[in-house]
Amino acid sequence: MIEKVSVVTLGCEKNLVDSEIMSGLIHQRGFSLVDKPEDATVVIVNTCGFIDAAKEESVNTILSLAELKETARLKALIVSGCLTQRYKQELMEEMPEIDGIVGTGDFHRINDIIDEALGGRKPVYVGNPVFTYEENLPRKLSTPRHTAYVKIAEGCDNACTFCSIPIMRGKFRSRSIESIVAEAEQLAAQGVKEISLIAQDSTNYGTDLYDGFKLPELLNRVSEVPGVEWVRLHYAYPGFFTDELIEAIASNPKICNYIDMPLQHSEDAILKRMRRPGRQRDVRELIARIRARIPDVALRTSMIVGFPGETEEDFERLCDFVREMKFDRLGVFAYSQEEDTPANRLPDHLPDEVKQRRASTLMEIQREVAKDNASKYVGRTIDVLVESYDGRSDVYVGRSQFDAPEIDGEVFVTGVRAEIGTIRKVRITHAYEYDLSGEGIA
Repeated sequence: MIEKVSVVTLGCEKNLVDSEIMSGLIHQRGFSLVDKPEDATVVIVNTCGFIDAAKEESVNTILSLAELKETARLKALIVSGCLTQRYKQELMEEMPEIDGIVGTGDFHRINDIIDEALGGRKPVYVGNPVFTYEENLPRKLSTPRHTAYVKIAEGCDNACTFCSIPIMRGKFRSRSIESIVAEAEQLAAQGVKEISLIAQDSTNYGTDLYDGFKLPELLNRVSEVPGVEWVRLHYAYPGFFTDELIEAIASNPKICNYIDMPLQHSEDAILKRMRRPGRQRDVRELIARIRARIPDVALRTSMIVGFPGETEEDFERLCDFVREMKFDRLGVFAYSQEEDTPANRLPDHLPDEVKQRRASTLMEIQREVAKDNASKYVGRTIDVLVESYDGRSDVYVGRSQFDAPEIDGEVFVTGVRAEIGTIRKVRITHAYEYDLSGEGIA
C-alpha cells in the first residue's frame, strides 16, 4: 500500500520552504501527498520554537494530531523543525505520541525517517544544523503558483541577546548566487512571477562565500530571470544596509520598493542590552537615506516591547518614534523570555500584563499611522498582482508591490476581468487601515 503523507507547517516562511522541500522528496519517493491530516497514514509537523506562544502552538498541534491514531488511519507522527532541534530529548521523553523527530539540519533525510518510524524504531535525526539546501533538491510549492519564497541563506551569526535562532538554525551560511538563480529559473518555469528572498539576516548575504556584501548583485541577478516580475526582500539587518543596496532597489523596477527591516526598538539603552547594531541616530540616518532615494518605499519593521529593563519612559519614547517615523507596516511582539539566551539572565524582567499592555498600545498607535499612510495611494494607479476572485461580489483580490504575502494588506479590484496570477493596473479609489480598493484599468 502506498503511504499517504500530510505535512503540517507552523511558523515562518523559512519553515515553509523546508516543508516544501520535504514534500518534494516525499513525492519523489512515490508516497502520496494529501492535504488533510485525517486522510494520512503519516503526518509530519514542521514546528516553530522561537517564542513561548509558538512553542505552545507546536505542542498543542502535535497532541491534537496524535489523536488521529485513534480516530483515523494515522500510523506514524513525525515532528520536525526548530522545536525538535532545540528540545529533542524532552520531546521524545515527554511525548510518547511522537514516532520520530528530525532537526533543522536533517530534514533532507525525511524519507529515511518515515521508513524507520513506520518500522517502529522511533528515529531521532537531530545533528548540528549545518545543512543548506540547493536547487537540485525537489520542491513542491504550497503557495499559490504565482508566488514563492527562496531562502538565500540559513542560520545567523548575530548575537542578539533575545534570540534563539542561532541555537536552532546554526551559523550563518549563504547559498551561492548560481544556486539561487537556478532555483529562481525553475520556479519561473512553473509560472512563479513573484520571488521573495528570505534569510534571518539577508543583508549579510555572501560575506561568508565571497569578498563582501553580495545582496545587491543577487537581487539584480534574480530580477534578470525571464518570467520573474517582482523580487521582494525580507529580513534586512539595519547594521549592514549599504548605499549600494539602496541603489539596487531604487534603480531596478523589478525589485519591489518594499523593505522588511526589523529594528526591535528605538532607545539606545535597550538596543545595547539587545546587542543590536548601531543606535537610534544610525537608524534615523539610514531611513532618511532610503526614503530620499526611494520616495515611495514601503517600510516594514518589528518592535519588541517589555524587554528587561524597559522603563515606562523608554516605552513612551518608542511610541513617539513610531509616530514620527510613520512605518508603513509594523509588527509588535511582547518580549518572550527564552532559556539559553543572554537576555534570559538579565535583571528587571517585566510582568506579562505590562508587556501585553505595551504591545496593545503600540499597535493602536500604528493603526492610526497605517490609516494615514494608506490615504496617500488614493488617486494613484499602481500595479496589483491578482490572487483570487470573489464571484459573489464580483471583486478580485490582490496585492501591490508594497504588500508581502499573508502578512500585509490587500487590494480589492472591481470593473475589470483579470486572470489569477497576472499583474494589472489599478486606480485606487479608497483606503482603509491596511487595505485598498480601486478600479481595474482595461
